[in-house]
This record gives sequence, C-alpha cells and structure tokens, in this order.
Amino acid sequence: MKHPISRFPVPELGKLPDDIRQKILEVQEKAGFVPNVFLTLAHRPDEFRAFFAYHDALLLRESGLSKGDKEMIIVATSGANHCLYCVVAHGALLRIYEKKPLIADQVAVNYRKADITPRQKAMLDFAMKVCLDSAAVGESDFAALREHGFSDEDAWDIAGITGLFGLSNRMANVASIRPNDEFYLMGRAPRAGG
Repeated sequence: MKHPISRFPVPELGKLPDDIRQKILEVQEKAGFVPNVFLTLAHRPDEFRAFFAYHDALLLRESGLSKGDKEMIIVATSGANHCLYCVVAHGALLRIYEKKPLIADQVAVNYRKADITPRQKAMLDFAMKVCLDSAAVGESDFAALREHGFSDEDAWDIAGITGLFGLSNRMANVASIRPNDEFYLMGRAPRAGG
C-alpha cells in the first residue's frame, strides 16, 4: 500500500521553478532520495524559498554549535511538539553526526535521561524553555548557558533553530508529512566499509 506523503498536492518535479527543482536535485544527489518535506513545501514556491533560506542561514552558519548540537535541538523540540516527520528525519541526521545509534530515540523522548554531556543538557534545557515557555526566558537562562561555554550568539542560534522548527513541526503535522522510509534505518548500524 502506497501512503501519501502529504495531505496537500505534491507538485511534479519537472513542473517546479528551476531554482527549486535544482535544490531538490542537489539534495537527492547527496542523500540518495528526496526527503518528503522538500516535495511537500514545493507546493508553495515562495514559502519553500523563504523556509529554506532561513533554514540554511541558521543550520549552515559557523557557530559555537556543532552539526550534532543543532540536530539535537531539532529532535528534542520536535519530540515535545509531537512531530513525527522531524523526529524521524532529524533523528537520522543526529545519529549520523554524533555517531551514536541510540541518541535520537533518547533525546526525542526525554533528553534528561539521554546519554549526552552536561553541556548538551544545558543547551536542551534552554531550547525546551524556548519551545514550551519562551515568555519565561530570562537572564538566568542565559547565565546557565554561559556556565557551559555558550555565548549569547549561541543562545540566539538555539532559539532560532527552536523557533524555525516550531513552524516546521506545526506545518509537518498539519500537512501530515510522512517520513521517508529511508530515514528510519540511517545511522543505526555502521556503514558497510566505513
């Protein structure tokens, strides 16, 4: 049985604007498949461009956060927002970046019990407060981050990633974006020959 990847229309790749088609083909070349979120968001080209511009600005910039840290924020907050797509897709990336096959499941369910460092727990404490009660974020939250070597710019990154994926989580839930089957196994076992 073939399950739909979205409750909204999914455009044909050949009918998309050139820049969006090119971005999707680049992702396909790198990953070996097209993540369903790309096809779903391509339904609205201007919003696709805006979302991925902010996504890339946050996730690809040099900062005090590693690629694994950024994915850990996404997985923990997406778990809190009950977003299956983002937990599964970004859980795969988290497992790969951290080279830990158990970490994504632990972080998605309860990061406080996960096999992560005190620094990562402080980072996720801040991210979860931004996710669940951003109005209560205060100076003591920034001070707690500083105790673990995070700068105020890192705090901005943590908040920005949490905020962007708050949007992503809600849209993925509303659109019923189905995680690609490929994501479920990625990073769970060592790669052949690697």
